Amino acid sequence: MTTASPGPGRRPGHMTYLTDDDKAAIYGAALEIMETVGQRVHDAGALELLRGAGCPVEDDDLVRVPRELVERARETAPPVIEIYDRAGEPAMSLGRYNVYFGNGSAVTNVYDLETGEHRPTVLADGAMAARLCDALPNVDFVMAHAHPGDCDPHKALLESFRAMVVNSTKPPVVVAENAADLAAMWEITCAVRGGEDEARAKPYFTVYGEPTSPLLHHSDSLGKLLFCADKGIPFVYSTAPLAGGTAPITVAGHIALGTAESLLGLVIHQLRAPGAPFIYGIGPAILDMATMQSSYNAPEYYMGYVCAAELSRWMDLPNWGYGGTTDSQLVDAQAGMEGGEAVMLSLAVGSNLNHDLGYMDFGMTASLELIVLMDECISLNRRFWGGVQVDEETLAVDVVRQAGPGGDFLRSKHTKRHVRSAQWRPTIINREGRVRWQEEGGLDVVEKARRKALKLLAEHEPAPLPGEVKARVDGIVDAFVPEG
Repeated sequence: MTTASPGPGRRPGHMTYLTDDDKAAIYGAALEIMETVGQRVHDAGALELLRGAGCPVEDDDLVRVPRELVERARETAPPVIEIYDRAGEPAMSLGRYNVYFGNGSAVTNVYDLETGEHRPTVLADGAMAARLCDALPNVDFVMAHAHPGDCDPHKALLESFRAMVVNSTKPPVVVAENAADLAAMWEITCAVRGGEDEARAKPYFTVYGEPTSPLLHHSDSLGKLLFCADKGIPFVYSTAPLAGGTAPITVAGHIALGTAESLLGLVIHQLRAPGAPFIYGIGPAILDMATMQSSYNAPEYYMGYVCAAELSRWMDLPNWGYGGTTDSQLVDAQAGMEGGEAVMLSLAVGSNLNHDLGYMDFGMTASLELIVLMDECISLNRRFWGGVQVDEETLAVDVVRQAGPGGDFLRSKHTKRHVRSAQWRPTIINREGRVRWQEEGGLDVVEKARRKALKLLAEHEPAPLPGEVKARVDGIVDAFVPEG
């Protein structure tokens, strides 16, 4: 592993993990899987596109994709995707080494912020998380946080979307059940933007979808992919192969398989609408052979994640990523260690759209305290990976000359000029000595995070939707009748 020197498109301190030969070999293996093994496509519209492009199809749905089609899709897919907030202001520029973070989606349990109780999720939990994320400066986008058990299950994701739109101005990343509720989300976006042309010109939400590993692509996921291609909605097609279970146990084989799956989505997407915004991704979970548990935080997960993120830069595609999650069942030392490790790696490698802040318990539980803690961790790491400015002012030779041997810099004008910018300041991490810490209550960082979350929720009010827009949004959701 080396640290690359800054160059065009690189940030200071950018970490590299794979050699270019490594990336070419993984990509080549993915193309070989696509061309010789094939993948099953259970969607008539996608099959028609693939057949029309010259892909051999056997047994009605086994598709082999020539590498030329993959190369053509990479050429038409945009290397940078601009995302705008609810007000239509620039929010994220996905691609290159730009790094953004958001919370996770659709867990079934939370730790109650008031009582500490571990309980099933309700719709209010998602609304509360959206409002908290809206207030936190280092959270860039929002996800549903909690799958609401108090809603019609076939309307729950649309209700969660409404909760995000109402409670945050930050752009949402959504999960939809199918193309029907996704169409309602698009209608809401058009209402927020003031029309379909405006919604296309300034994308507001991003949609997450995935195939089934190994090498299966179902109609629900592909229907959403094709809908998003048609509407110009940014679409994540991120695979979730389980190393040792639904993917090879080796890191290289794991990522090669996942890349083949995501790239088939890219080919279909670009055949439907060349130039439509597509986001590559792999969730490289590990099947722990000692526990039979899927781990988000095994070192092999981190290795696969970094490989996928680097490969996305090599392919010049924006990527889906991870950060701020833990396998621990508590917000404890393990949670801080694991969540912080993933945040650091995301910034180090330049991963673009990183979700799961606050995820715990293998993605089964969410914690608002952990989101607050990870917001602070992101802030710290953004400071570190921002690099060091080296110029005449920062080298400060004249300042050293003025102080001289035995002098000090406390009274220096140079210190006064840089005192706010030269040092990072925490909000909940302890920087006090023991006596002062005890005088201020002797709180640990988890309790500080809980109190900060409560304070923000009590004081922060997201910018409201205009009344007529809110009425239109409510009308769309209330009138929605789920399919089936």
